[in-house]
Amino acid sequence: AEFRGHGMVINFWATWCAPCVSEMPALAALSAALAPDNIAVLPLSSDRGGAAVVQKWFQDKGVTALPVLLDPKGAMGRAWGVRGLPTTVIIDRQGRDIARLEGPAEWSAPGSIALLRSLLAA
Repeated sequence: AEFRGHGMVINFWATWCAPCVSEMPALAALSAALAPDNIAVLPLSSDRGGAAVVQKWFQDKGVTALPVLLDPKGAMGRAWGVRGLPTTVIIDRQGRDIARLEGPAEWSAPGSIALLRSLLAA
């Protein structure tokens, strides 16, 4: 409900997943780039150690532009049909799943930012 009317980029990831870790700085940059467009970047961690594990990892890696969100038992991942990590699901402003990518991406590349803005325009 907090994100109703916003575009969303939901990234299913974990601190122990090497491809997930490699794309996290780009997701942080993407979040900063898309915030003025009311597009939220939401990393949903599968780590079972709780928020403390993810917060420490963010702190150690200097990730400050992303919220700590948890899916330790994978319930959200299963509900969204996630088959592996990382998986990114694009949700439009009406709450519909309009695109997804399985595997890492360079989310902060100008083409990626432009594509997401186009997909999630008001």
